[in-house]
Order: sequence, then C-alpha cells, then structure tokens
Amino acid sequence: MPDAARYHRLRLVLAAAGLALSIGFLAALLLTGAAHALARAAADATASAWGQVAIVAVVLGAARAVLTFPLGWIRGWWLPRRFGLLHQSLQGWLADRAKATLLSGVFGLAAVEVVYALLGATPLWWLWATAALLAASVALAFVFPIWIAPLFYRLTPLADAELSARLLTLARRVGVPAVGVWVADQSRKSRTANAALVGLGRTRRIVLFDTLTARFTPEEIESVLAHELGHHLHGDARRGLAVQGALMLASFWLADALLRAGAPALGLAGPADPAGMPWLALVLLALSLVALPLGNGVSRRIERQADDFALAATGNPGAFIAAMERLAELNLAERRPSRWKEFVLYSHPALERRIARARGGLA
Repeated sequence: MPDAARYHRLRLVLAAAGLALSIGFLAALLLTGAAHALARAAADATASAWGQVAIVAVVLGAARAVLTFPLGWIRGWWLPRRFGLLHQSLQGWLADRAKATLLSGVFGLAAVEVVYALLGATPLWWLWATAALLAASVALAFVFPIWIAPLFYRLTPLADAELSARLLTLARRVGVPAVGVWVADQSRKSRTANAALVGLGRTRRIVLFDTLTARFTPEEIESVLAHELGHHLHGDARRGLAVQGALMLASFWLADALLRAGAPALGLAGPADPAGMPWLALVLLALSLVALPLGNGVSRRIERQADDFALAATGNPGAFIAAMERLAELNLAERRPSRWKEFVLYSHPALERRIARARGGLA
C-alpha cells in the first residue's frame, strides 16, 4: 500500500514537528525568563498556591494549544481527508477537538494541582502522585462508557439480534460477560473500523463501530471481538496499569532529582515553585520519550497474546486473517514498517507479522 506508507511517513514528520515545537516553546519560557514573569503575575493575582498553579498551568496549556493547533489541524483533519480516511466536516472535527481539549484540560489541570500540592508537602511526592494518578485512571475506566464516549459518538443497541446474541455468547463462554452490545456511529466521521470492550464490572459493554457491522462478516466481527476479550481475560488492563505505574514511578522519581538539581540554576524558590513548571514538563517529556520503546515492547507482547487467544477461542484463523486484511484496508495500516519504527513507535505488532502468525496456525 504505497498510500499507507506515504500517509504514515507524513504523520510521523508532523508528529516530530509538533514535538520539536513543544520542546522549543518550553525551552524559550525558561531561557527568556517568561516562566518567572508568569509566576510573578500569578502571585500578584492570588495568594493561594492552588490558584497560582492553576493560572500558570492554564496559560501555558492554552499558549501551547494555540501554537501547535495548525500542525494538529493538518495531522488530524486535513491529512486523513486527503487520504480518504476522514469525511467529517471541519465544523464537526473542531467540535470534537474542543470537547477533547476541554476534557484533557480539566483532567490535566487536576493532575498538575495534585503534583504541585504533593511537591510542596512531601519529598516522596513522586510516590504519592503515582498512586493518585493510577487511581484516577481506574476511575476513568469505569465512567468512560457512560459519561465520556457518548460525548463523541451516538451509541445505540445493536439491532441485529442474532449477531448480538452470538457476541454475548462468546463473551460468556470465555468468562468475560458484558451487559450488552452497542454500536457507535463512526461512519458519520470516518471509514475506519474497530471494536472494543469498554468499562469494568457492571459497566462492561461491547462497542462496535458501525463501519465494522456494515462491512465485516459475523465470523470476522467475532474474531475482532475475541481479541478484545482476550485482553480482559488475561487481565491486560491490570497489567497495563502495572507497567504504566512502574514507568510513571520511575519517571517521577527521576523528575524529582532533576527538578531539585535544576532549581538553583533556574532561580526557583524550590521544587514547588510554579515558575519551574516548564522545566518539569520538559523533564517528563524527555523521560516519556525514553520510556516509549519499553512501554510499546510490553504492549506488543500483550497484543500477540490477545491474537493467540482470539485464534484459539474462535478456531477460525481464516476469519481472523480476513478481518486483519479488511482492517488494514479501511484503516490504511502500514503493513511492513521498518524494524526500528516498529520497535520505537508501534504498540501492536506489524500487520504482516500478525497475519503470518495466524497463517502458521493454518499449517
């Protein structure tokens, strides 16, 4: 797929440009003294430490959002439309982006407030911050299908009673019961297809994109769902949280050391000085880039196990391969990324490797 290779190459270039722009923005704040000026203005506006952190965080977040918006528009709307993946109007895309920005802004501000409150309260802030943010991640998993997903999709019960019964039977048979099957109106925005098992416990439900139900056979849909069921049966949400927690703990611990080491050179009153927020952001950004290959390596291993489970649960490797081929076409997947690109950037094994592994079971 030449178009797929070009599409992903352009996305990578745009992502790298956005990353460089963010790094340059944070570095400029530190080198020009703008971070100190902003912190002084916040202190003049309010004596509350929480208020000062909020002012600095909101101004920095808004400035970065404005600065990177053109690249985000190209990468998120223009480029997918250029390659036929997206047909959502600009107005609809902007509305979705505004909602996502508002949600991420609220959650991000809450996280920054927690981190800075702990920074000022205890030298073990990195430990307690990790615990608090992981707890928030679990809470979000519970409320996502009820409160967040409907903000972006119209979710309706699957009208095909036979297919619904088939999928719910599969879920019960493998030991991951769901409360029902819903369809998300993805076709209103894009041609891409997927399925998911969202929520935990009594909120767990199967969600299918309507692009999946319209173009895939019941056997293919069953194979896609079986992969997702494998994640839940293997406790991959818990394993993912454990990996995320370990990486976050290590990152916060190193960030603590680098924040304290950099405070004197940056003229900070201490690690909890809001003027150091760009430095903390830079440190965490650099550490996240270092940790990216490790996290993706663990994720690829988990995804391979979910593929193996889907093949065993359905006993239909032909349907699994057909589903992968159709998903590759609809989602414009890069079938054969280079080894280094897969190692660093891919959370799933390359498509050709997934298909070859499934074909091995046909022999």
